[in-house]
Amino acid sequence: MTIAVFGRLVNAKNTAAVRRLYERAEQHNISVRLFKPLAEQIIPQCNELGNCEAFLNFTELMQDVTALFSIGGDGTLLNTVELVKNSNIPVVGINTGRLGFLANFSVDQIEEALQLIISKQYTEDHRTLLEVSSNKPLFGENNFALNEFTLQKTTPSAVIKVQAYVNGEFLSSYWADGVIVSTPTGSTGYSMSANGPIVLPQSNSFVLTPIAPHNLNLRPIVLPDSSEISFQVSEHRGECYCTLDSNSWSVDSSYTFTVKKADFTINIIRPKENTFMDTLRNKLMWGLDNRNK
Repeated sequence: MTIAVFGRLVNAKNTAAVRRLYERAEQHNISVRLFKPLAEQIIPQCNELGNCEAFLNFTELMQDVTALFSIGGDGTLLNTVELVKNSNIPVVGINTGRLGFLANFSVDQIEEALQLIISKQYTEDHRTLLEVSSNKPLFGENNFALNEFTLQKTTPSAVIKVQAYVNGEFLSSYWADGVIVSTPTGSTGYSMSANGPIVLPQSNSFVLTPIAPHNLNLRPIVLPDSSEISFQVSEHRGECYCTLDSNSWSVDSSYTFTVKKADFTINIIRPKENTFMDTLRNKLMWGLDNRNK
């Protein structure tokens, strides 16, 4: 059996987590394959990892890997989407960050996570992705996101005007700082910060949320994920940003975008006892009264 390990930031917490994962994997005769940029940073600090193979891209990851371990926070796990793509390789998030909505195993649960992989007794969440196309080449092969697609202004003093269409039918003009289309997974991210609703992961929906709209009557709307949502920036001075999760591009008003559901999912392993409702209570502190502390 082979597991892959992905990470971005090498610090004391992440180094300790990778070392612990390697030691536990070695005890179970599991081979470890490290993301190459991670290996280049961490091997000088952990000589015992020098025998690990390295991978850099989707093709190299595909070679007999049972699971991909993401070491970091939710942002790190979002970056695994470009590596895993449509391979169906499950992702295990080891949380060394802050919130841990997606990376829901702690460092102390590394042994538990490995045991679940070995026994194949894990619970797997199949998370919807969105796919974005544009009228001009822009995204390349990585035109999908686990959390959200956004169109945003670049200057603080002006708003942008975005025309939105659903399945070809005009929905509205948004005078705003921008718009967000989120998956159910992304509904607890940027969209929630912009007053969008929280949507359960299995809801088969998208959420279209305006960012600081000039017209306060414009509210977030929940759409079926069978919809195709199109956008045209019709008025703006200069360029604006479009983003797919943590990736961003500068575009002008000549670009149009269409958002739809991707034809594959990302499969995230979680502890059996950790449900989405548990996450809402524990991470967002729903129903907790700090006065009782």
